Amino acid sequence: MTEERAQLSRFGLLLLALLALGWGLNWPIMKIVLRDMPPLTFRGSCLLLGGLGVMLIGRLDGQPWRIPPGAFGKLLLLSATNMIGWNVLMIYGVGLMPSGRAALLGYTMPLWSLAFSVWLLGERLNSRRVAGLVLGLAGVAALMGSSLGQLGAAPLGVLCMLGAAMTWGLGVVLLKRFALQMPTTQLTAWIMLIGSVPIGAAAVLFESGDWRAVGLGPALGFFYNLTVAFMFCYWAWNRIVLMVPVAVSSLSALVTPVIGVLGGMWLLGEQPGWSEFFGAMLILGALATVLLPQRK
Repeated sequence: MTEERAQLSRFGLLLLALLALGWGLNWPIMKIVLRDMPPLTFRGSCLLLGGLGVMLIGRLDGQPWRIPPGAFGKLLLLSATNMIGWNVLMIYGVGLMPSGRAALLGYTMPLWSLAFSVWLLGERLNSRRVAGLVLGLAGVAALMGSSLGQLGAAPLGVLCMLGAAMTWGLGVVLLKRFALQMPTTQLTAWIMLIGSVPIGAAAVLFESGDWRAVGLGPALGFFYNLTVAFMFCYWAWNRIVLMVPVAVSSLSALVTPVIGVLGGMWLLGEQPGWSEFFGAMLILGALATVLLPQRK
């Protein structure tokens, strides 16, 4: 548990920049991994191995591994929202639509966390935040525009990504509300390990027939996910969320989806259309309206 400040320190800003880069590039990388790895196997393995890796780092630093009394139920809820709901819905969404569009929809998370923070944390919904919500929903509609005419994969991908974003938004607010007295490293490790159990069990039940040899590209992508996207980025994200208010921590969403779109163009040759760019501008405008400080 870290002391909350109104603004990020220099260390927090560095974490934020590295987090946006690490998670932004991961959107196209996930599509590469999915070429050879089933989705539940992919995410369950990352949660299990990543959780063990973070736990080991904490132990080497002398941090306790035991769960504080009365904290297990809260850890279950944090894992259900931040890990299970987000990762399952997101990985299927990424497999059903271009990675850039998936990133943009996934990072509507601050809009949903804002709504949940009003309900669960008692934060006030002022005119700027209402305007941000309207812009954000307009951006989502723009992104859905080219998918509405399709009755196959794309609309389902949109629903998966919106569900993932709402689940993550709730998880962020719960993390603030619970304020568990645990080191960030051990908190991150436990919610990852708890989340790996149901996802891993589902992978064994439903995907064991799909397991096959993994090529070099997907293997490197899996290693990137394990070390960067899970072990580092989840730790950095939880550290930032616990350091500052929800609105400040959500600043990462201003950069991450844009990097996701650019990464999809670079790594996958995706060609975003006008709806992606228009939707991106509306979503970024919404987040700027909600998150940037008002001039006096």
